Amino acid sequence: MLSLQDILYNVAIRSVNGNLQSEVKDLQIDSRKVKDGSCFIAIRGLQADGHGFIEKAIAAGATCIVAEELPKKLNDEITYVEVASSSEATGVMAANYFGQPSRQIKLVGVTGTNGKTTVATLLYKLFTSLGYDCGLISTVKNLIAGEVIEATHTTPDAIQVQALLKRMVDKGCRYAFMEVSSHAIHQNRTAGIEFAGGIFTNITHDHLDYHKTFDEYIRVKKKFFDELPVEAFAISNLDDKRGPVMLQNTPANRMYYSLRSLADFKGKILENGLTGLLMVINEQEVHFRLIGEFNAYNLLAVYGAAVSLGEDKQEVLQALSEQTGAEGRFDYQVSPVEKIIGIVDYAHTPDALMNVLKTIRQLRQGGEQLIAVVGCGGDRDKTKRPVMGQVACELSDRAIFTSDNPRSEDPEAILRDMEAELNTAARRKFLSIADRRQAIKTAFSMAKPGDIILVAGKGHENYQEIKGVKHHFDDKEEMENVIRELGK
Repeated sequence: MLSLQDILYNVAIRSVNGNLQSEVKDLQIDSRKVKDGSCFIAIRGLQADGHGFIEKAIAAGATCIVAEELPKKLNDEITYVEVASSSEATGVMAANYFGQPSRQIKLVGVTGTNGKTTVATLLYKLFTSLGYDCGLISTVKNLIAGEVIEATHTTPDAIQVQALLKRMVDKGCRYAFMEVSSHAIHQNRTAGIEFAGGIFTNITHDHLDYHKTFDEYIRVKKKFFDELPVEAFAISNLDDKRGPVMLQNTPANRMYYSLRSLADFKGKILENGLTGLLMVINEQEVHFRLIGEFNAYNLLAVYGAAVSLGEDKQEVLQALSEQTGAEGRFDYQVSPVEKIIGIVDYAHTPDALMNVLKTIRQLRQGGEQLIAVVGCGGDRDKTKRPVMGQVACELSDRAIFTSDNPRSEDPEAILRDMEAELNTAARRKFLSIADRRQAIKTAFSMAKPGDIILVAGKGHENYQEIKGVKHHFDDKEEMENVIRELGK
């Protein structure tokens, strides 16, 4: 068992009261999980301040307390450590506690607004197909050499992620791929992790309910690349105007991918249809099973990372050509009778919705109608709601506004926000149906043979959160049920 002194290695400490040689049985940031011998780290969170639970942690058996501000009255039997940043200390301490697992595995972080899940998942599938045991930490699921560990956040807390990495190392994984959200970076959940490489996909309007300004959102994303080690690689999307900005100050080896400019990893789309993408990548022609320009970028990012990790270019392209995307990302089915195409996609930002709708429009063969079922989440960035409404109406023939996860908000109020800035032409195109199940049914009842229906916003999620309660709801299941019911 490690001593507190061992676990505090490299932590920015301001003061110590007590015995640093005391043994630590585990690390906790939730006072409800503290047991005898725990070290409780008090973090100031969005919902609660851990400093208010220090006495509760001690009563539950904590023998040491790490905090940014120590209690006025100290217990002689407890060791108190005052640190500059509790959230940063948590990551560093967890890395020490679990034996620095990120140094024993090649870990690649993927950040950006859209595409994180697909890129991380494709990397996991690719390297698994190349014969390696791998780990994946993503929004959809966490995987350790094929074993599924369900995900609860885009990035687990700092202790959980180090525990996952340790399990990957113990299972013999050589590579791991991880989605890195802006929340995780800002909250120091990636502190103490050493990345072998980082990938930037793109940046668009999202999470402003949390970051407040777009500039702050960009700054947080950039921090991930600024902190990469010099021996790592950093790959960025040259076609995103902020792609070069992300790598301005990184000490890592900089590389770019692009469909439009000369780059280290250059792609060109030759054909884009429902059977997939035919592309030229660095002068090699390849057919991929994935669909759409946005997936062309994802494939370039994955190819770039694999080559940067030392894999053979030909083998990478061959293996990539056989891969499918992440669950709930452009997931489509065709009704057996009337050949109506139903597509489920996680698009929940204006840019992601625009990308998927533009892709569908490009795939249309003739006069098929495009019907979009779109919602916006409650208790999240309200400024994107009218933009989502405008995008849905502009790029589809008919739009149905519906509930996503309303959470604590009134679903009808969210729909009114989506409708607020529609012009006269757009108002002729949309319906508002708060009940998501009914909205999907309505879309199919409106559809004629060959039409295309997009159900956007939830993708892989199998629940709907209403008034704080999660109910089972799966867009793909709902679509299958409607096709059966309507005999389409």
